[in-house]
Amino acid sequence: MKQRQGRGRFITLEGGEGVGKSTNLAFVKAHLEAVGLEVVSTREPGGTPLAEEIRALLLAVREEPMAELTELLLVFAGRAQHLATLIEPALARGAWVLSDRFTDATYAYQGGGRGLETRVIALLEQLVQGDLRPDLTLYLDTPLEVAEARLAGRDLDRFEREQRAFFERVRAAYLQRSREPGFRVIDAGVPLKRVQLALAAELDRFVEETVL
Repeated sequence: MKQRQGRGRFITLEGGEGVGKSTNLAFVKAHLEAVGLEVVSTREPGGTPLAEEIRALLLAVREEPMAELTELLLVFAGRAQHLATLIEPALARGAWVLSDRFTDATYAYQGGGRGLETRVIALLEQLVQGDLRPDLTLYLDTPLEVAEARLAGRDLDRFEREQRAFFERVRAAYLQRSREPGFRVIDAGVPLKRVQLALAAELDRFVEETVL
């Protein structure tokens, strides 16, 4: 296939804890590269050296509780750096950017999970991103009991240590976001092969619409 000239495309992979994002991110990258696309794979929070330092602040377990607004501002501070130094330059040169989470996660975790107002998140979204939004969002959804089983035995970060009610709110917020254009829900509670068949179908459809 021949890629259109000009700006690249922005794909995000979303989901709560234990849904298999890391495994499936590698699959999505390989699937896109197989049709001749340049793919830059990244993650949020993080993606650049400075943004990774902010990620470490966000995930660290510490005695001092982190205020909800502090958490939100740190998320967007990392995103501003990520956009300026990695995402925007890659898109501008025509590469496809694939990110493990982006702003939908903020609406889910800080909005749904923490209860921060959507209008506050939207204001920061516009300030930091301008008109940039993902071209395609693939949301991996799984029942919480499945996700909890997958997390068993892991060394948990600050978010992963939250109570079940927090993750119920996160999942509900994600499902509400799934009504947005360009958002696709993938059942990640089934065997991996079926998850990846569903991902491949969505990617093939998107590439056909996007690539000449």
